[in-house]
Amino acid sequence: MAGFGHATREHPRSRGRTWSRSGPDRATLGIAGAICAIAGFFVLGIILGPMAIVCGRLALGRSRAGAHPAPALVALVLGAIDTVLALLWISGATTMNGVL
Repeated sequence: MAGFGHATREHPRSRGRTWSRSGPDRATLGIAGAICAIAGFFVLGIILGPMAIVCGRLALGRSRAGAHPAPALVALVLGAIDTVLALLWISGATTMNGVL
């Protein structure tokens, strides 16, 4: 198909500048998980904590040469802490005057 700026594309399904065709890369998932974990300390920890764990786990599962796993590890650890604190807060809120 000539015209419309597509004449110079030789391989339309080539990877090009992005390394993965199946979703966001490792850094994006790690940063998104870290943001979810940090926000979870302030609001909706029971939802954002597990989301951070999932994003961190997915980011660690993606392999790319030269990528640093630090945001993914931060997301995993803070997400786990966030989830545990949210569960403790919920269990503490359901007891009556500290007595089970």
